[in-house]
Amino acid sequence: MTVWDDLVGQDRVSRQLAAAARDADALVSANAARTAPPDASRMTHAWLFTGPPGSGRATAARAFAAALQCTSPDRALGGEPGCGFCDGCHTTMIGTHADVEIVRTDLLSIGVKETRELVRRAQLSPAVGRWQVIVLEDADRLTEGAGNVLLKGVEEPAPRTVWLLCSPSLEDVLPTIRSRCRHLTLRTPTVDAVTDVLTRRDGIEPGLAASVARATQGHIGRARRLATDERARERRATVLKMPLRVADIGGCLRAAQEMVDAAAEDAKQVAEEVDVKETEDMRAALGGQSGGRMPRGTAGAMKELQDRQKRRSTRTQRDSLDLALVDLTGFYRDVLALQLRSRVPLANTELRDALDRIAGDSSPESTLRRIEAIGACRTALDRNVAPLLAVEAMAVALRAG
Repeated sequence: MTVWDDLVGQDRVSRQLAAAARDADALVSANAARTAPPDASRMTHAWLFTGPPGSGRATAARAFAAALQCTSPDRALGGEPGCGFCDGCHTTMIGTHADVEIVRTDLLSIGVKETRELVRRAQLSPAVGRWQVIVLEDADRLTEGAGNVLLKGVEEPAPRTVWLLCSPSLEDVLPTIRSRCRHLTLRTPTVDAVTDVLTRRDGIEPGLAASVARATQGHIGRARRLATDERARERRATVLKMPLRVADIGGCLRAAQEMVDAAAEDAKQVAEEVDVKETEDMRAALGGQSGGRMPRGTAGAMKELQDRQKRRSTRTQRDSLDLALVDLTGFYRDVLALQLRSRVPLANTELRDALDRIAGDSSPESTLRRIEAIGACRTALDRNVAPLLAVEAMAVALRAG
């Protein structure tokens, strides 16, 4: 099993990255032997991976990082970098390689302070590996100031440093940064490809794998969560009942409240899984005893941790709401497909009765207006409108649509 096997439905991207990894290996070998580097190379110091949610941007970046650090002896015999078994590949894939920094944020943005630290690290030579690799999984969450700091690091790279940036689209990254990166576009995997990987790699029962792959329309991460988390499936089922509950204003407001409460419950679940351990680890690191008073001078560090956890909860709630809105969009997309007699496969086949009912009681024009109302709600949430207010306005628009 190579590092490329987790890239579902991305054969073209895998070939491009494998070729670049071969050229990167040749560059390192030439440098070690003090010989002239290859005349032409497909390797460069900065890469930008874009694609829709669930396409595997971060997976591609991490696989490439592993291939760059591959130490398999087969390389000398013409083998491909990225064997998946050597120490370089293994430690990169599990996130413990000394020369691979994988940055993801559970907050709303990445600030200047964190970015300066990344740029500082990028100037270092590799400690044990072949390259110093910085994987920034949420480049779209850089603040404007942080983006300007990152630009300096990308403009003036160290000889053996590689930046791997991930973002949903080119427009989410500063033009000055993206112009200095080699751009790779990933596509949404097919439903069959996602079904296969869930069945083969994760051991999901084939019927369930096919159902969640179809429901998420090729989003690998969401499909895996739906397949393995019964509560996630229950929350999705609640969201998809909303179109049948907006017949009157009272129903609209109740459905909106339930959707916001479900997102808050999702954030609480994450907090229960992460915050308690995080807090105990911090207390232990600062010399505190479980259940006892903290040493003097540690209140600031604990307050900073609590503020971070609160910001993470806010982002988790908004992300959960956004996923619910994506599911709702998929429902009305199925309605529109039925109204237009399209041959596009339905994502929510288990709700065929509800889809037929709404398709028969409304027009394609009204369905499009409802989809636009959901998009407007997502935009409002991005602009920090109070979640309940935004969802209530959408629910009323779904009724009026």
